[in-house]
Amino acid sequence: MEKPGQRVSKQPVRLKICGLRRPEDVDYVNEAAPDFCGFIIDIPKSRRSISQETARELKRRLRPGIVAVGVLADSDPQKAAELLIEGIVDAVQLHGCEDETYIAALRNILEREGVPLKNRSWPVLIKAFSIRSQEDLASAAGSGADMILLDNGAGGTGRAFDWSLLKGAGIGERPYILAGGLGPDNLQEAMEALRPWGLDISSGVETEGKKDRDKILAAAAAVRRWNQR
Repeated sequence: MEKPGQRVSKQPVRLKICGLRRPEDVDYVNEAAPDFCGFIIDIPKSRRSISQETARELKRRLRPGIVAVGVLADSDPQKAAELLIEGIVDAVQLHGCEDETYIAALRNILEREGVPLKNRSWPVLIKAFSIRSQEDLASAAGSGADMILLDNGAGGTGRAFDWSLLKGAGIGERPYILAGGLGPDNLQEAMEALRPWGLDISSGVETEGKKDRDKILAAAAAVRRWNQR
């Protein structure tokens, strides 16, 4: 896996299964072996939100080699840093109104605490952006985060944004994680059309609001087939 920010003509696509909240969810992910999984931590408006302690317990159950991402929204930078410092998660995904000042402050805390941000095979600081226009893409492209995630709305809506926007010049050559409206049935279409750095799926691998083992396995198999072509 190349370093975050590096782009090559034939790159593997990474898969993240987000919104895990039960032990069996982690078991399904362990079986599927995606690159990343996500825990939504202390975001009350999300039905997938879990506490920091639950995230800690689920992380202990997680198969080695799968990167655990803590999804946060407008948390204090110190709290976000502590999740990484304490090893509760391996990366954080910022889904609120965090600006460049916030990202710089978080970096400063982590550097002061000796948390390595460089020379890892995964991005540690991920910033999510709601995409409705080329201007939104330009803002995302200029982010100081290690990786950007492009989504529809605030995330977790199960709906895709207008992918045709990505055909314009707004994102340039910056790698990104694609989110919103993805599921096993349209992953190949997304990879074929857009060649994202990664794919983020949550509601697309659920049935009646709960993670579905068969859908998770199908999503992982679709990405694996693509990468082996």
